[in-house]
Amino acid sequence: MNKIQKLGLAVLTTTVFAFGHGSVTPQAVDTKGLAPVGAEWLEKNPYVGNEKAREIGEHGYTENCARCHGLEAVSGGIAPDLRYLDPGIEGDEWFMEKIRTGAVRNGNVYMPPFEGVLNQEAMWAIRTYLLSLHQDQ
Repeated sequence: MNKIQKLGLAVLTTTVFAFGHGSVTPQAVDTKGLAPVGAEWLEKNPYVGNEKAREIGEHGYTENCARCHGLEAVSGGIAPDLRYLDPGIEGDEWFMEKIRTGAVRNGNVYMPPFEGVLNQEAMWAIRTYLLSLHQDQ
């Protein structure tokens, strides 16, 4: 293998590893079809059982969360398995705090904050999708 081939292989390999999980830039979610929830941050999910919210949430989750939390929320161990979140208000509160503010430990960003990128409707729609996948531990 000549030097140019080796360089090309190195660039290809680096690109595959760098972008293997897709873009890590948070993506906005289209929430048309959901009733607006207002400017005040809610403590409880207003879309429980709402099929449209589940569909929108599935798309939002796939675009923004699956790269770390796994497809269909089946975590590979990198991030918490969100299927096991408490299905009640405790789970709602934990979910909203993490999705809004992200997670930082010892100065390292483990999850970016989504407040300002996703609106409250999108966040609750993602929570609704996760509820549809809920499993007891």
